[in-house]
Amino acid sequence: MEKRYETVFILTPVLSEDQAKEAAKKFEKILTDLGAKVNHRENWGLKKLAYPIQKKTTGFYHLIDYTGKGTEIAELELQFKRDERILRFLTIALEKHSAAWADKRRGRQSEAKAAKSTKKAEA
Repeated sequence: MEKRYETVFILTPVLSEDQAKEAAKKFEKILTDLGAKVNHRENWGLKKLAYPIQKKTTGFYHLIDYTGKGTEIAELELQFKRDERILRFLTIALEKHSAAWADKRRGRQSEAKAAKSTKKAEA
């Protein structure tokens, strides 16, 4: 049975924007190669950490929402552990209520982006 998962990972801040995006694509490709279906991805950008990790106070945050059997998580997390660019990662299984909330939140984000682009077009 397929379940829905979210993985958030933090990349080291010494990377450039392009290098961070490339690393995020690498992990997304690992998931798709293992048979998971990526539903949504978000790049939250460079953010301040709550506490220093490896003497770093900021990091590039990325989120991947995907559907899979759960067997791909072990391989994904193994790749996270092997990659020195990763500071932290967390994977959670979404139950139906949290999945519905995530979809609703993303709907609001896309509506806000559409409203901004409409205002720019009118100006």
